[in-house]
Amino acid sequence: MLNALEVGTRVPIHLHLKTSETVVCLEGCLDWVFYDEMPDVDTGGPVHDGETAADETQFVETARFRVCPRNGVFGIQVPQGAWHSIEVYEASTIFEAKDGAYGR
Repeated sequence: MLNALEVGTRVPIHLHLKTSETVVCLEGCLDWVFYDEMPDVDTGGPVHDGETAADETQFVETARFRVCPRNGVFGIQVPQGAWHSIEVYEASTIFEAKDGAYGR
């Protein structure tokens, strides 16, 4: 799937329970940000639809990777079950691939 992302786009923290995610940035510049759930904090509920974090969940940032083809960093592999989001710094176009058919 191709995604076009505008400057300032912030994707909510989420995970994919059934698939990893491979992303290639065709143009632009963005950060992939990884998180862990905060220890000893009541998360307030289950994961919604197996994909997005519950609104009440609290997280701590654990890693951040700048993906920018102009700097020779073209993509990232997001492991299955890893909490993550993205922050867009330049208008970007990404190619995103997940395991299996779309919507499954």
